[in-house]
Amino acid sequence: MKNRHSARAHRQLVPTDARSAGVSGAFALQVITEGSAHSAEPSFPGENAVPLWIKRRVLLLNVTYEPLTALPARRAVVLMTCGKADTVHEDPQAPVVHSEQWAVQVPSVIRLRNYVRVPYRARVPMTRAALMHRDRFRCAYCGAKAETVDHVVPRSRGGEHSWENCVACCAPCNHRKADKLLSELGWTLRASLVPPSGPHWRLLASTKDLHPSWMPYLGEGAA
Repeated sequence: MKNRHSARAHRQLVPTDARSAGVSGAFALQVITEGSAHSAEPSFPGENAVPLWIKRRVLLLNVTYEPLTALPARRAVVLMTCGKADTVHEDPQAPVVHSEQWAVQVPSVIRLRNYVRVPYRARVPMTRAALMHRDRFRCAYCGAKAETVDHVVPRSRGGEHSWENCVACCAPCNHRKADKLLSELGWTLRASLVPPSGPHWRLLASTKDLHPSWMPYLGEGAA
C-alpha cells in the first residue's frame, strides 16, 4: 500500500466528480485531512462541523504576481484542482487535503495561470486594519504601540473620517487629546497623513491576519 505521507509532495491535481451531482457552478470536494485518513470531513459549511483547514486564508496572485485577494482555503484548493492556479508558497504547518484521486497540502500563496484584469479604483477605502498598517501600528503622536484610531481634528469640531484626518493612536494619547486640537496641546504629527495607493492596500484594508509568506507581495504597508 502506498504510504499516505508521500502525499505531502505537491503534484498536479486531477478534478474529482465525487458528490458533484446536483451542484451548480463547482464540484464538491470530499476531503480527508491528515490524521483522520478513514473519516471523510464535510465538504460544505453546515454539514456538521466546519473543518479547521477550510477557515485558513490563501493569498491569490495574478499571473503578474500582483496580489488580488485572500481566498478561503477551500476555494484555493478548487482553483488548483481545476488547473486554474498553481502553488507559489507551501505552508509546512498546513494540513494535507486528500481524496481518492489526489492529495495536496494547503498552500499559503497561489498564482493564477491566466491574467485577470482588475478594474482601476482611484482611492483605497479606509478601514481600521489599513490605517494601522499605514501607520505601522505606532501612535502618530508619541510612537508607542497603537491601540485605537484618533481623529486629528475631532469630529465634534468638524473633522472628517478620512485618511487625511485619522491616525493610529495609543490609548494614553487618545485619552489626553480628547477633543482638543494639536495646536492647543503643542503636539505635532510624526508623519504626513496621506492615503496609501497600490493594489495590495485593498487586501490590507480587508485582512486582519497576514501569513509571513505574503509579505514580499504586499509592499511596505504590511511590514
